[in-house]
Amino acid sequence: MLTRVPADVISRAERPVSAPGALERAWHGLRASLGGPSSVRRWVLRCRLPVLHWHARQLSRLDDTALDAQAGLLRQALRRRGVVGWLWPRAFALVREVARRELGMAHHDVQLLGGMVLLKGQVAEMQTGEGKTLTATLPAATAALAGIPVHIITVNDYLASRDADKMGPVYARLGLSVASVVHGMTPAERRRAYSADVVYCTNKELVFDYLRDTQELGTRRHPLSAHAARLQGRLTSHRLLLRGLHFAIVDEADSVLMDEARTPLILSGPAGEGALDIALVDEAIAMAKRFVEDEHFVREQGQLLLTDSGKRYLESQVERLSRQSMAGHWQGRSRQQWLIQQALLAQHHFQRDVHYLVRDGKVLIIDEHTGRVMEDRRWEKGLQQMIERREGCEPSDPNITLARLTYQRFFRRYRHLSGMTGTAREVRRELWTTYRQRVVTVPPHRPGRRRLGKVMRCDTKAAKWEWICQRLPSLVAQGRAVLVTTVSLADAEALSARLKANDIAHRILSARQDADEAAVVAAAGAPGAVTLATSMAGRGTDIPLDPVTRGAGGLHVILAGHHDAARIDRQIMGRCARQGDPGSVEWVLSEEDELLTELDGWQRRLGRLATRLRRAQQTRERRHARERARLLEADWREDDQLGFSGRGE
Repeated sequence: MLTRVPADVISRAERPVSAPGALERAWHGLRASLGGPSSVRRWVLRCRLPVLHWHARQLSRLDDTALDAQAGLLRQALRRRGVVGWLWPRAFALVREVARRELGMAHHDVQLLGGMVLLKGQVAEMQTGEGKTLTATLPAATAALAGIPVHIITVNDYLASRDADKMGPVYARLGLSVASVVHGMTPAERRRAYSADVVYCTNKELVFDYLRDTQELGTRRHPLSAHAARLQGRLTSHRLLLRGLHFAIVDEADSVLMDEARTPLILSGPAGEGALDIALVDEAIAMAKRFVEDEHFVREQGQLLLTDSGKRYLESQVERLSRQSMAGHWQGRSRQQWLIQQALLAQHHFQRDVHYLVRDGKVLIIDEHTGRVMEDRRWEKGLQQMIERREGCEPSDPNITLARLTYQRFFRRYRHLSGMTGTAREVRRELWTTYRQRVVTVPPHRPGRRRLGKVMRCDTKAAKWEWICQRLPSLVAQGRAVLVTTVSLADAEALSARLKANDIAHRILSARQDADEAAVVAAAGAPGAVTLATSMAGRGTDIPLDPVTRGAGGLHVILAGHHDAARIDRQIMGRCARQGDPGSVEWVLSEEDELLTELDGWQRRLGRLATRLRRAQQTRERRHARERARLLEADWREDDQLGFSGRGE
């Protein structure tokens, strides 16, 4: 049962987590395989719908004054008894009626089912366009009315701000406060926002604020220790940002809990004077330029590994530096290999306008999953400075690690965790084994009208851009709106240049034009509109269709390449044919698509192009899953070691 949190709680209230033993891992692996079908769990929830509708009919007969009085009585009951089985249906019906009056949108049965799944602490797989933003208000408002702090976590600042503003009238009518936490806010602003009943925030901002509180708490990280420190006057509420980890709803759960979980979140601080040796950076970059691929190093599963020949060549290069009295920082074989591998990554792996962009003389990382710029993220261990030096930018100050945490461990600390997404079935086993989250598939409100078109094969990327230029005029002439998506920013800009050369009007949605996102999305559904985008046009992007566009066949999506995961492709496809609207999808692929590098030489040539790309995509998905598992295992080991030494989190 979910119960209220006292207003004076300032300690890190959270669920304790520990590394699972071998038997526990085996047991949960078995449960993941033998878990009951989603249809059974959905049927159990459907049995509650008649009760909900009965309460909704009673509330619909009340005037505004009587409805507000009912809200006050229900709030008292929830705070006194918690979210028990006979109260939450009344709360759902109340939220539904308030949304109808304030927003003109009453939750339909699919959204009510989705809200029940979230309240039960599971993942609701709802098709794109089914109104997950409105769905989240049901469990969020119910928990908040019971006095439980609620976090609704999404993938970017745009969605956090948009959803908080859009759903704000519902919470306000219920007497609840709502706020959003976005990049650039001061600590005081963050503290005020987190004090709200319902907080919309991004996963990265939330975890970094949690790590900042970790540093503030120091050795008082256990809730009992923090409470004792508060009683003794050594810890006050104005020094902490969060009120604990109580109730979380993760929007785009597969992206946050799976895709982004391959990289730990690291809170850094300045390393101090003289920590960066620019000469060493320059030496490493210059040396890396002399290394030859397939002779001195090879690419293997996203890494650059030195060959035996490369190791011997490295020793000869360091010996040459030693003769010139320049090898002071190259002492030790392990350090030599680490330095040259970092330089090789900077020189041969990370690409401008694919992995990062340069803006105002600064190297900014592009999120590989969302296509957005990560303003406050930097590569560690000198890699950031090497890339900055290669690009002719002023090297930034190096940082040292203050705190480190993986998403896998962080989200399991919530007392109540749930999620929603349109693409969860591919990772349902991993969601259970890692987070103990069951996936319940919720059927669509209306039958889908998406038409799947052909797959076009091209030999080169240039031929792919030319095919798109020839395809667009006929679609525009029909009055269709067209969304063309590319895998990288570099591809988007190459295609944009070709469109301009062919006098095809279009707008771009990418990391370089992120400030115009709202305006570009708002205009993307107009008749004849052509929008060129990276994966930024995927999750959470709701393109409103003009009636003329809808009558002409709706939005047409052209995927110019497969992404790292099929789930990302499905999200992009989901921009069209939403909530019963018409729409269509087609693909254009080339033999130069980067994803093919995931395959060995003979595999790249065996079979149809679409089949090979799908095989490469599956290979990359499996590799990413292994990386997540290794990262979590390493995180458990490190925590055990730090805990043994008394420095554990």
